[in-house]
Amino acid sequence: MAWYTLSAPERRALERLRRGERRAPVFRNATIILQSAEGRSKAALSQALGCSVSTIDRVRRAYLREGLAGLLPVKPPGRPSRATPAYRAALAEATQTPPQTLGYGFTTWSVARLAAHLKKVTKIGFSDDQLRRLLHQEGFSIQRPKHTMRGKRDEAEFQRAKGELEALKKGPSGPTLPRS
Repeated sequence: MAWYTLSAPERRALERLRRGERRAPVFRNATIILQSAEGRSKAALSQALGCSVSTIDRVRRAYLREGLAGLLPVKPPGRPSRATPAYRAALAEATQTPPQTLGYGFTTWSVARLAAHLKKVTKIGFSDDQLRRLLHQEGFSIQRPKHTMRGKRDEAEFQRAKGELEALKKGPSGPTLPRS
């Protein structure tokens, strides 16, 4: 005996949902309703779909209560993020502004420096790891700066010393000792 009798429009809507959905739980839920309406037992469905009988009961109740919407997974409610739109705007603005123009003595942002600056500006603090996740969500990449002396050294002296080092690497210019 069928658990529930589906009308033709309900069956078409369930088939459309099942065919068009990529999420496995939604496909499974639509299959549970369609198979239940055809008279398949909960035990047989449970075994065929690899879910518990209580899952089948829950899906059936949700379908009867909410229709197709009851078959879609619901994201559990949680605490809203402390990263407000204003914080995210300040994050984007700070990352695109050179630190020296804001009065800092360094030339590149580190995650820790950026976190400290944003805490000072917005009064909202995040750990370095959480700030990295927020930066990634906002489309920024985090890279370590390459520290070089370019622009801070005497380039002519550097090139002379580099040439001298290459000459030393090529081999000794003096007499060599015989091998024993």
